[in-house]
Formats: sequence, structure tokens, C-alpha cells
Amino acid sequence: MKLNNLSKYTEIDREKLELIRSAMPETVLREKVFYSKGYIDNEIDYSPDLCLEAPPIDYKLTKVCPKCGKKYPESEIFCFDCAVSLKDIEKVNVRQIDIPHEFNFEGENSYTDFKEILTAENLLELTKFEFEMQDFNEIIRNIKLTAIKNLDSAIKDNEIDLDTLSILEKVILFTKSFVNVEYKSYGQELGFYRFNSIFVDDRQLDALQITTMLHELTHYLIKEILTHILCRLLDASKTKEIESIVTFILSYSSENCLIDEYAAHTVEGRFTLIGYQDYSSFLNIQKTIERSKDEIDMLKTIGNSLANTVKEIVESFIDSDLLEDIKKQFRRDILDEPDYSQLMLENCTLLNDVGFLRAIEFIIVDGFAVSMDNIEKLNQINEMW
Repeated sequence: MKLNNLSKYTEIDREKLELIRSAMPETVLREKVFYSKGYIDNEIDYSPDLCLEAPPIDYKLTKVCPKCGKKYPESEIFCFDCAVSLKDIEKVNVRQIDIPHEFNFEGENSYTDFKEILTAENLLELTKFEFEMQDFNEIIRNIKLTAIKNLDSAIKDNEIDLDTLSILEKVILFTKSFVNVEYKSYGQELGFYRFNSIFVDDRQLDALQITTMLHELTHYLIKEILTHILCRLLDASKTKEIESIVTFILSYSSENCLIDEYAAHTVEGRFTLIGYQDYSSFLNIQKTIERSKDEIDMLKTIGNSLANTVKEIVESFIDSDLLEDIKKQFRRDILDEPDYSQLMLENCTLLNDVGFLRAIEFIIVDGFAVSMDNIEKLNQINEMW
């Protein structure tokens, strides 16, 4: 990937920079914490709003008045307005719900054989890269609308009362609108994404299950976005074979793995209290790459730009109220002192529209060319779907 060519298309990610500034304790700000592209100005007086003390637990509304329909917390037994006893609201087990979540793409071509897809003609078509931000925005809109419909149908079909759900259950429900959520109870990994399924270790605290799901959901959404882009460029319907090619593209090089992992950490960090970010898996990948610091920074900028798109999708579901609830859950569960050293890995730079499309072009076109020489590996991936 020609990373140096993208540097002229960058701009400051001001939202992310201000988020870090507003939440960082003033004492840390005045120590000039470094954020990839420069120092935070230590002359500005910021008043951080970061309370590490666990707030009182919010009581879920689990009782209802059979007469007026007003909802009450578990501790209440009587509706004094109607002078009647309360009844339990029937609660649905979110973990057992399966939500259909097909994100289809229809094109003129329907490829089911790698030799039909991976041709010189198709590679030539990709190099033209007739794709604009309008096309990209339409893809993002369709993914969001499909997931919203999936969630809406699940709530109606299962008669779910959101007020009865815990914070974790709400995040599970919206995540299932995109991808399968399954559970693991062995191994050291907090979770992982594989072939349209997220696996989460349910031995974790609720707060860590939430951030793990958002991390792995980011991997899924990046795969899904690139799949739709490749389908659009080839005028092809979405098939397992197309998905397998994108899965290969995201994993065949350490650079693409780094972009993907950095994006996942960045989205996860958006819903984690400042000082509790963890870039360990990103650092493990970075060790395998022989690139200059500027090139690593550009890979992080690409990842940050992808994360910005995923964040936009996620925030269509996690509104400000639920975001605050997630923060409260984090404060209740996590007792460790914050460690701000990981913020040195934060990248507060974005690609503008031109640079972003160029980066997508590099990833897809270069990856497609490499895929042409790796059909055996693609067949192995395809068999796992």
C-alpha cells in the first residue's frame, strides 16, 4: 500500500481529540500526553468530568400496574394511584433470541466460483474504481436501515419490553441485529469474531462483555462494508465467495490486520472510560510490521477513519442515554486505577473523502490481486462459512 501518498488527505479528528481532552484529569493533561500527531495544549484549562466512584445501581423497571400500565422498579409492590397490586413484567431471555440479519446486495452477476470472480477482467474493472462517497454513504445507510428493521422486528416478535433489560442485555440485543452472538467459557481471549459470529466469554464482568462485543462487532462491520463495496464495483450479488475474498483481504497482510484491529480498538475505546483503553492486540500485530513510524501512523489513520464510520452506525443504536448507562456499568464493575499510557496510541487524524476512498481502493484492489494467487486458501475460508 502506498501510504505516503495519503498524507496530503488528512485532517484532525476534532471530536475524538475533544473527547479525550474533556475526560482526562487535568494533572495528566498538564504532563503533555502525546497523541500520535502532536501534544495536547497544556495551557488550556479543562474541567474533566470523570467520576471513578461507582454510582448507585439503577433499578430496572420490572413491575407494572395492571390498571394504568405505569412501570415500577422491583422494590415496589403497590400502585397507590390505582390502589392495586403490581404484576411482574414478563421478561424475555435475550441470550436465547435468534435475530435474522441478512445484509444482502443484489447485482447483475452472481459468482459462486472463485475462478469466475478472480479474473484479469474483473481486476481491470476494480482498478477503474468507479466509486464515490455517495455510493459509500448509500451502503452505510442500507446497512443501518436493515439492522434497524431487524431490531424492530425482534422487539415486536418477542414482545420485548426494553425497560426490563439490563444494560448488557440491551447491547446484546442490538448486536444480534447485525451478527450472531455466541458464548465461550474457555481460553484466555475475551472474545473473537469468526464468519459472521461473535464469541464472547460470559465469565467476564458485564462492562467487559459490552466492550468486547463492540470490538468484535467492528470487525464484522468492516468486513460487511468492504464486501458491499466489492459487490458494487463488480456489479455482483453478495455470495459466500465474495465474503471469503474480503475475509482474506483483511487477513493476508499484517498491514490490513493492523488497520482492522486498530479500528476495533478505537470503536471499543469510544464506549470505555478514558484511562481504560487497551491496545494490546494492536501492539502484537505492530511488532510483525517493518514500517516507519510515519507509515504506522498512516495505517492508524486509515483504521481511525474506518472506526469513525463504524461509530456512526453503532451510535444509531446506542444513544446518549445508553452510552451513559454503559459508563455507569463500567464504573461499577472496574475497580482498577486508570492507566493513561495507552492513550499515547490514540490517533486523532482522519482521512478526508478523497483520501478515504483512495485507502479503500488500495485495500480492495491490492487484496484482490493477491487473492488471484491464493485460490486454495480462499477455498479453505469458504468451507468454514
